[in-house]
Amino acid sequence: MNPFSMVVIIVVASLVAGIVGKIVQLKYENKSGTDNETVSSLKNDVERLKERVKTLEALVTDQSYRVKSEIDKL
Repeated sequence: MNPFSMVVIIVVASLVAGIVGKIVQLKYENKSGTDNETVSSLKNDVERLKERVKTLEALVTDQSYRVKSEIDKL
């Protein structure tokens, strides 16, 4: 094998390795981007649910709700 062939093989191997590495990197970034969107969506859902729970707690612990509840029991 002459030196020119070895140089060509090394260059081609480097290019192929670079392309494969870039493809893997792009697939990973796309996958993590979807995960970030999902996590962000879930965080928003949790915040909305926390606000709803606070509202429900305020309603249930309200004195007028308790009085009405006691009257309904009678």
